[in-house]
Amino acid sequence: MDRACEVTVDARGLDCPLPLLKAKQALNRMASGQQLEVLATDAGSVRDFAVFSEQSGHSLLLSEEEGGEYRYILEKS
Repeated sequence: MDRACEVTVDARGLDCPLPLLKAKQALNRMASGQQLEVLATDAGSVRDFAVFSEQSGHSLLLSEEEGGEYRYILEKS
């Protein structure tokens, strides 16, 4: 489970809903089973990514915050 993510989206400095929008665009270009890392600074993104993973079927493997920076890892369904 410690494999590198195939794609990283740097959405730091962007406000809601841009981090999620950029993640959706990246996921659309990815194959099933690939992992996407998203970096963000918008506190609202925590809820956005949790709800998105539930509704979309993509797995939210990681959601963490450190020093005001949020990091998510999603696996495309």
